[in-house]
Amino acid sequence: MKLFGFYLSSAAYRVRIALNLKGVEYEQVSLKLREGEHRRDDYMALNPQGLVPALALSGAASDTILFQSMAILEYLEEVYPDPPLLPDHPTLRAQVRAVADNIACDIHPLNNLRVLLCLKNDLGQDDETINTDWYHHWLKAGFDGIERSISADPFCFGKTPGLADVCLVPQVYNARRFKFDLEPYEKIRAVEEACLAHEAFDRAVPENQPDAA
Repeated sequence: MKLFGFYLSSAAYRVRIALNLKGVEYEQVSLKLREGEHRRDDYMALNPQGLVPALALSGAASDTILFQSMAILEYLEEVYPDPPLLPDHPTLRAQVRAVADNIACDIHPLNNLRVLLCLKNDLGQDDETINTDWYHHWLKAGFDGIERSISADPFCFGKTPGLADVCLVPQVYNARRFKFDLEPYEKIRAVEEACLAHEAFDRAVPENQPDAA
């Protein structure tokens, strides 16, 4: 497999974690988002959405390309079911998905790079307003609910990491990057600590990626 991404992309970070947890070997291709490499014609031919991540199933340019991180995670869960990212019971599966969707559908879309650049370049907002007032507002709105929803035992929903953890850890990483106060979120911090002690999560952290240098 070939994963097109960027080391600081939290969506690509999710996919790296899942691939590592599933034991799937993959090659990475880095696209510098701030330089617009994800909008190049050759990449747009692979991924018409012009976003990262994208996953080429065999690494060949002519192969099937999957995009949107949550769709890729669902694919990996279906094709590589062991170890599972979702529990067996339908109610528990819905609870796990709810936390994952809180991050992937509510927090992340409002705080991703293209939105922040639009606020700055198109709407004339200053860095302090964007990086603190805006970014922190949406983190707090999401993290308040997540803190009440997870067990931290030691992972979000029990003894093994799953989909919620895969989504949460990259979002916590970004929260730290933007100097968001995590002190009120005891369970979120405990889950982060448990995850980062796991080899699959450690391999996926941005600083450990080939394009981080």
